[in-house]
Amino acid sequence: MSTFHIKQNDTVPSLRAALENGSGGAVDLTNATCQFHLRKIGSTTVVVDASAQIVTEATGIVQYNWIAADTNTVGSYQAEFEVTYPDNTVETFPNNGYIRVEITDDIT
Repeated sequence: MSTFHIKQNDTVPSLRAALENGSGGAVDLTNATCQFHLRKIGSTTVVVDASAQIVTEATGIVQYNWIAADTNTVGSYQAEFEVTYPDNTVETFPNNGYIRVEITDDIT
C-alpha cells in the first residue's frame, strides 16, 4: 500500500482501504465489524484503537474517520484494519505489512 499523508490536527481526509484476500479478490464484510489500529514506527504502544467504518460490505471497502487527537503528534506510523467476521474469526489487513501513515506538522 502507498503512504497516507495527513497534516497535524487534521481530521480529513479519512483513511480508506479496499481489503483483499490472498488472491487479490475483495473480502466480503457482510455482518463483520472492523477496528483501526495505529502506532508510531519503532513503538509497541497503540495510539489509536477505534472502530472503523465498513463503507461497502460486498467489496471490502473500509475507512477510518480521524479525530483531532489521532493526528496531534507529528511522525511516521504503522496502521492496520482488523476484521472480526460473524463466526468470530479475526483477520488483519494488510496481512503482509502495514499501511504507512505520515503526520506532517502544520505551519500554525
